[in-house]
Amino acid sequence: MIIVHHLNNSRSQRVLWLLEELGLPYEVKRYERNPATMLAPPELRAVHPLGKSPVLDDGDVRVAETGAIVEYLLDAHDPEGRLRPARGTADGRRFSYWMHYAEGSAMPPLLLKLVFAQMPRRAPGLARPLVKGIAAKAQASFIDPQLKAHADWQEAELAATGWFAGPSFSAADIMMSFPLEAAASRAVDLSAYPNIARFLQAIHARPAWKRALERGGEYAYA
Repeated sequence: MIIVHHLNNSRSQRVLWLLEELGLPYEVKRYERNPATMLAPPELRAVHPLGKSPVLDDGDVRVAETGAIVEYLLDAHDPEGRLRPARGTADGRRFSYWMHYAEGSAMPPLLLKLVFAQMPRRAPGLARPLVKGIAAKAQASFIDPQLKAHADWQEAELAATGWFAGPSFSAADIMMSFPLEAAASRAVDLSAYPNIARFLQAIHARPAWKRALERGGEYAYA
């Protein structure tokens, strides 16, 4: 039986979604964030030394990191290639790019946005105005322009087919869902990005996405 070590409000929701798309049976082992710190509970360290989610167990195989889990599940449980374009093709290369881009390039500026937005609230009282000014300048001069550049790129890439790796929905779209949902929640005005808005509407309408949400529970991106 496949077991997903699932942390609320986390990237592991994408793993549940992929499992639903593949029609695989699985068990969800839930972990809850500390409501004050939003950090994962110490119990996750017994699963993986970094105490992060997702982690997937498939028999005696254990895999961590969302992208690695997605690739493992496609290799082990999708031999027909339903959710991955053929390797060596133009779409296959696009698939590989977006699989790695999702975490390697898209998420870092979103995490910076989150960190700098929280800095003033976490600063000591007397230092708060100074920290607020520094955080605002960092966001305006560096983080926000980076987020706009990424959103412009994603918008243009979705123009052709509405999907990231060719004419059909693929696991690359599952990987890209989290950064686009996070961006829409705290960094991007979707009225300026109709292709991204249509992409999010399309994935949220998929039955497998809805089933995964029922299994994993509602989650917030901010």
